[in-house]
Amino acid sequence: MRSRKAGAEDQSTGLIAQQGIISKRAVSFLFFWLLISGVLFLASGCKSKVQPGTAEVKRPAVSGVVITEVRPSRLDDYYETSGTVTAKTTSMIASRTMGTVTSLKVREGDRVRAGQVLMTLDDRDVVQRVKAAEKAVEAANQNKSLTEITYGRYKGLYDERVISRQEIDQIETQKKVADIDYERAKALLAETRITHGFTRITAPTSGVVTAKKIELGSMAVPGAPVITVEDNSSFSIEANPDEKLSGKLRVGMPVDVSIDSIGQQVNGRISEIVPSIDPMSRTFLVKIAIKNPLLRTGLYARVMIPVGQKEAIVVPANAVVRKGQLTGVYAVDGKGIVTYRLIRTGRLYGDRIEVLSGLDPNDRIITGGIPKAVDGGIVREAATK
Repeated sequence: MRSRKAGAEDQSTGLIAQQGIISKRAVSFLFFWLLISGVLFLASGCKSKVQPGTAEVKRPAVSGVVITEVRPSRLDDYYETSGTVTAKTTSMIASRTMGTVTSLKVREGDRVRAGQVLMTLDDRDVVQRVKAAEKAVEAANQNKSLTEITYGRYKGLYDERVISRQEIDQIETQKKVADIDYERAKALLAETRITHGFTRITAPTSGVVTAKKIELGSMAVPGAPVITVEDNSSFSIEANPDEKLSGKLRVGMPVDVSIDSIGQQVNGRISEIVPSIDPMSRTFLVKIAIKNPLLRTGLYARVMIPVGQKEAIVVPANAVVRKGQLTGVYAVDGKGIVTYRLIRTGRLYGDRIEVLSGLDPNDRIITGGIPKAVDGGIVREAATK
């Protein structure tokens, strides 16, 4: 009886434990089901309020702008190359005689006129040679005068048949030799005076002194450049276009030149063409004559040589908006929404600039009232061109 009662008690205890486990599982399942139901309820509630893609975006209104439709234009096509500005005339002045520099009358940057003395050399020895030559001329002149008088006397005696033909011939020869000696003495005097002039180095042309390679007291050597003078009344640009343009360029052809360092755009004309092709660079030399008071030798220049026409998109230069390193325009779509569109620009044509990429024909951009344009805004009132 005792064992049966104990077995019944154990069985009852196991049943109670099993019912406890089942109850815990039921509570957990009920909690999980309620959690999922709440999430689905919230999701269905949100879905009923906002559908994806249908949210209304508030855009700032843009007004008072001018919208222009982009159209292709026929433009002059250019071949662009680089060049260097050089003075049309550059004089490398050197001494023609050896001597010590006794005076320097100019410095780099000084403006000089043709014939102005730039420097002088020690001329003491040349002065003495000039004096000796002058004395020689004077002596030759005296001898010439004497022979002329003697010849006149002997000529009269010969006419009276007092002297022979042999004697008159001798006197006549002496007269001719005296004349030759006199002319030779004058030539030597002129030569020494020219040599003396070499001790005064002058400017061959008007311009600006750009280099001085000697100092006071130094020895000038014949043939060694000492001063450089550039004629800055006119300049030329030396450019090296590609060999494919050989035979297509002509002297007198107009050329556009842009010098970015001084912000100048000038018009020039081809003044000289060297037809030979450089086998290393496959280019040839072209010289372009230009005039501008702001030019300086050595400046970098961009040379645009006309080669025909092309069709391209150009927009007003003031319509291009630069934001840091970005370049773009404000484009307007069919719904009037404004977007800042990046573009790549090319050459400037007066007040218009070429657009190489970023715009297509029939696109619309804002060309007036640029400060009022807002990226992402919508145009309410605008004038069109």
